Amino acid sequence: MKVLLCALTLSMVCFSGTLSAMGLLKADLIGVWGEKRILGPYVSGVLDIRLDASGGTAEIDGQVGAVNRQGANVSLELANAQGAFRGQIYGDTLTGHWIQPRTMAYGTIYATPVSFRLLSANHWQGEVNPLEDAMTFYLAVSYDEDSNLTAYFRNPERNAGRFMTVKRISIDSNTVTFLSGSGEVIATGQFSPEDQCLSVFLPWAGGTYDFSKHTTEQLEGFSPRPEDEQPYRYRPPISLPDGWPVATIGDVGISSDSIGKFIQMLCEMPMQSIHSLDLHGILIARRGRLVLEEYFHGYHRNEPHDTRSASKTVTSTLMGAAIARGYPLDESTPIYATMIGVDSARTLDPRKQALTTGHLLTMSSGLDCDDSDQESPGNEDVMQEQTIEPDWVKYTMGLDMIRDPGEKAVYCSCNPNLLGGVMSKSTGKWLPELFDELIAEPMQFGHYALNLMPNREGYTGGGARLLPRDFLKLGQMMLDDGKWNGKRIVSSQWAERASSRLVELEGHGYGYYWWNVSYPDGHDSVTAFFAGGNGGQIVMVIPELEIVVGFFGGNYSDMVYLTPQRNYVPNYIIPAVIR
Repeated sequence: MKVLLCALTLSMVCFSGTLSAMGLLKADLIGVWGEKRILGPYVSGVLDIRLDASGGTAEIDGQVGAVNRQGANVSLELANAQGAFRGQIYGDTLTGHWIQPRTMAYGTIYATPVSFRLLSANHWQGEVNPLEDAMTFYLAVSYDEDSNLTAYFRNPERNAGRFMTVKRISIDSNTVTFLSGSGEVIATGQFSPEDQCLSVFLPWAGGTYDFSKHTTEQLEGFSPRPEDEQPYRYRPPISLPDGWPVATIGDVGISSDSIGKFIQMLCEMPMQSIHSLDLHGILIARRGRLVLEEYFHGYHRNEPHDTRSASKTVTSTLMGAAIARGYPLDESTPIYATMIGVDSARTLDPRKQALTTGHLLTMSSGLDCDDSDQESPGNEDVMQEQTIEPDWVKYTMGLDMIRDPGEKAVYCSCNPNLLGGVMSKSTGKWLPELFDELIAEPMQFGHYALNLMPNREGYTGGGARLLPRDFLKLGQMMLDDGKWNGKRIVSSQWAERASSRLVELEGHGYGYYWWNVSYPDGHDSVTAFFAGGNGGQIVMVIPELEIVVGFFGGNYSDMVYLTPQRNYVPNYIIPAVIR
């Protein structure tokens, strides 16, 4: 079902009384139009589970299903693939994850955590809160230098407008045609004088979008900050039961004046084109305390954000945590012998026999996979778009070796995902369960959504959705010698090695899915390591300054997303630290 929503109130009716009822005029298009569509349906709400000797029943959102129980493991499959549940019972405790259907907006299956309360013997209730499946589009129309109409589509969820470059708009009565520079038709819209709506058909984005013209008050999602929040006034982060101690910027030796001017600049950033920086959030911690937490474009602290490849560092942290917990893993664990058995591995290419987890951690596997080469069979897009093998771990294991393990580092998401398969095999755990056990629970994570492969096994090549405050904890944990709030997550040796410059990758130092970089600092320089992901997802640690910085953005597939690490950190964050 289609729902019309405006960016501010989440309820939109088409703007009336402004545009000509006799037909659309050139000047009538000028401004920002928008619509948000909920692409469900999906099941959510209270999950009620009642167990008996043979299994049990479950009910959620008016649907009833049979519960399968095998020892401590409990599972549920709703009819018509409307959702599933996997959990475990330990005494009077039931925990687990809800698996929502493949989302239309992202083309991905997600697992989200569910915590239950025991109501009576063998009767539990928990709240299912799946990831929102929605697509938002803004249409910004203006005059170019020749007084012709031009426009761009902005899509905060995927930046789909990046691939819809509009150079010119033509109007024929109530028909609006969006054209490329070469005159190719990108999209066609129909203006309704009765409803004062512009309907544009975007089949790859869920169908027809009924755009309504926004007033100034309705532009929270389009502009960085609404006008009523100007000028910027600093407020320290609120204290939450998530383990973060909070303080003011001045308490930890950071110039409040410098940071205030920086945030004011971000609040005033004009959205002039599809290449304008779309920053969703910035967080700063120093000396173990969270001192800055600001969000833009309607985003907020309670919304799990797409981390893209930055969550590859979650994979390395999970590996380090599994080793610290005593699971049978280390950097020398052989990949193929672990996955298919020693005897079967002996029949393979000797280079596959020599492949270890250490090679995967440094992107030095030697497998035929390269995310920068669309012709590479192990390219992430190639792997995910093929439909023959739904198990992407098996797909990766079937790739040829084109060089010796350890010979050269080549960026490829197949490597951390194969590492996830090895961790699942070695621990006997479903990866969302392992993540919850070793990271989410001890590090006091809130809500999250882990992306799954088509076979519903965890995908660890990137794309986990985490709360910004939680993702920042990974950097603080690394800075604190592998501990979060005094609790050991990974060993100190792992924290040091994972963040070190172990190999050269794409012109940078690289450790265990952490990048290395140096910044000028007066007459000297400081070294940083960071998790980085497409669109502007960054968690950066600068040990010499005892600082952790997080950025979150929506400039997917646009190099402007590098602005925070290339400009904001060296020119605004580092100079603001008072020596």
